[in-house]
Amino acid sequence: MDTLSQRLQHLSSAEDFLRFFGVPYEERVVQVNRLHILKRFHQYLKAAPGLAELDEVQTFRRYRDLLTQAYTDFTVSSGVREKVFKVFQDAQGVQAVPLASLRQSLAERRSAGV
Repeated sequence: MDTLSQRLQHLSSAEDFLRFFGVPYEERVVQVNRLHILKRFHQYLKAAPGLAELDEVQTFRRYRDLLTQAYTDFTVSSGVREKVFKVFQDAQGVQAVPLASLRQSLAERRSAGV
């Protein structure tokens, strides 16, 4: 019989994970947030204490709870608000380029004849 870990290796999409763990979901939520859900699930797994000490049934239940939590995050919020990915984390603040850097770049372009 396959272990939980072996069975998880065959899953690839958010829908696969949600079906495997029996988490009810709305297709429209997953279509827009599938990568966010999986990334958040991974973050929750990394932060969860004591997973290594659980037996397979307990591990399955804990994973299901964490996946449900990750999915629920995106039923009440969005990827932009949740800032799971670096691109959204960087976008929260104003990105600034130092004026000295612009001057140097302009001088280099002028001297190169561009």
